[in-house]
Amino acid sequence: MLNTAYDHGERPPARDPKRVFGLGVGLYFGCPDVDAAYEHLRQHGVDVKPPKIASYGMKQLYVRDPDGYTLCFQWTA
Repeated sequence: MLNTAYDHGERPPARDPKRVFGLGVGLYFGCPDVDAAYEHLRQHGVDVKPPKIASYGMKQLYVRDPDGYTLCFQWTA
């Protein structure tokens, strides 16, 4: 899913450095065992919150990569 950094008509005259990398970009991956992905990330020192089930029935695990991109590992709950 790609989003623009700013809403229409709200672009500032200069770039905001916090919005250059990753922000507004989410990569979603099908992951049949979200709990195993969570444990794997934790065992490798990644600060990640436990997966949650979204209102639309997907178990999702969100994490940011080193460049600031949002990664979501998900599967039907």
